[in-house]
Amino acid sequence: MFLAVALSFNLLAVQTPTQTPTQDDTKKAQNQDEPKGLTPKQKEKQRKALQKELDKPFEQWLKQDVVYIITDEERQSWKRLNTAEEREQFIEQFWLRRDPTPDTPENEFKEEHYRRIAYSNEHFASGIPGWKTDRGKIYIMNGPPDEIEAHPSGGSYQRPQEEGGGTTSTYPFEKWRYRYIEGVGQEIIIEFVDTTMSGEYHMTMDPSEKDALLYVPNAGLTDLEAMGLASKTDRFNRTDGTHLGTTMGGTPASMGEFERLEQFAKLQKPPAVKFKDLDAIVESKVTYNMMPFQTRTDFIKITNDTVLAAVTVQLSNKDLTFQNKEGLQHAAANIFGRVSTMTRRVAQTFEDVVTVDVPAELLPNTLERKNVYWQALPLRPGRYRLNLVVKDIQSGNMGTLEKAIIIPSFDDETLATSSLILSDSISKVSTKDIGKGQFVIGSTKVRPSVNETFKKSDHMGIYMQVYNMEPDEKTHRPSATIEYHLSKFGAPPDAKAVFEASEKTEDMPGGSAQQMTLEKVLPLESLPAGKYTLRVKVTDNIANKTIAPTASFTVQ
Repeated sequence: MFLAVALSFNLLAVQTPTQTPTQDDTKKAQNQDEPKGLTPKQKEKQRKALQKELDKPFEQWLKQDVVYIITDEERQSWKRLNTAEEREQFIEQFWLRRDPTPDTPENEFKEEHYRRIAYSNEHFASGIPGWKTDRGKIYIMNGPPDEIEAHPSGGSYQRPQEEGGGTTSTYPFEKWRYRYIEGVGQEIIIEFVDTTMSGEYHMTMDPSEKDALLYVPNAGLTDLEAMGLASKTDRFNRTDGTHLGTTMGGTPASMGEFERLEQFAKLQKPPAVKFKDLDAIVESKVTYNMMPFQTRTDFIKITNDTVLAAVTVQLSNKDLTFQNKEGLQHAAANIFGRVSTMTRRVAQTFEDVVTVDVPAELLPNTLERKNVYWQALPLRPGRYRLNLVVKDIQSGNMGTLEKAIIIPSFDDETLATSSLILSDSISKVSTKDIGKGQFVIGSTKVRPSVNETFKKSDHMGIYMQVYNMEPDEKTHRPSATIEYHLSKFGAPPDAKAVFEASEKTEDMPGGSAQQMTLEKVLPLESLPAGKYTLRVKVTDNIANKTIAPTASFTVQ
């Protein structure tokens, strides 16, 4: 018996982000409008000039955007990259390593970083952009200070005792205080001085550099110098890199020569990467097989830019641990799944609990049954990594799986099909349940057979969608022939079929040239036990195109 329905999805396409130049872009640009008659040397010079132009966004990112926060190891890795694609992946991974919430679309670290750059350009610019100044650098790396002591005009200044005390006149300067900077320490004081009076402050290790009267004899004296207990010339005989006057109570440890040098050196280093590299550091790579399970993934087109990836997980009741709970035998398993890009950017996550409750007297028969869980994930075409973890709640037994999945791309021009799904149950759903619930694709409930193994008493469901057939100019309907060919597994294509059937789209209700849904129920009682291959051949009679996906299954 054939069932045919058309499924229509009314979803918005995901906006495609602007892409940076790739190698293909480079080659195309090189081949377009290339002047004829150039010598090989001129062509090579032109090629290098063009490549340099295409590499500008990457160089700007490295030398401006992240120049203060990229680590030495990351910079060395960058130098080993050869293609635009590799650099794009590196940039994505760079921000992900710093993202405090990798499960969300926003990257708070990246947003804050560019906010700091904008703030620096607005507040610290002088003859150069604000991000290039010392104040801009410290602000971008460490954020706003907890306190700022600002003297934008300089002038009269009462020295603190640790600098010798006394009154002097200063150049414009600022003191920034951070209560704590990771990797540097606590109570960090950073001093910036504008000795040129041009608005360009530079970071200094010498607190006396702001003293405008330093080289004026008998002016701006410290307390001890004013009392005649010290000479101003003593300041220039110090060996600690400063020209501070002698203090009454001694110099605090934080102003020691080596402490200042150490702080200065630490402030030049990029800030530590605070967040884990998307499980690469702390997540265990041990594979557990104490809780066995099986899985499969099917793909159904939603829009040109979005594909429904249906992940099916199958558990055996005999692998679960049952305990008595209010007169029933109860078992439960947690299922956690995560789909991430190949650079480990999390695209989708899901988690659920599968439970089984049966009367004690029926438990022996229940142990031979399977539990099937289904999760539909909308994803963009591309290559992904699927991680699954299944844990038996009662025993703690755990099973893990990691595998690559490739989401196909469906355009408007190519004859294509969804996955060919062999199911152990296929049926229509009520109007209110269309598109909702486990195993529901549009108006049909399709429960995939994960291991594609059936009993002779079963009725095997066949489900597939066909896309992009050529419409008839008059009827706007497709004209295609659908052939079902069942043969022994491993038999050549021209071998005699065990079962054959065909139908024409003209005789099928519903559907359109853009999308036609095929549904068939095949009784297996007449098939001998063994392994078989089903081929569904779709021939577009108008466009003269053919596609023939296959699927294998076993009859016990």
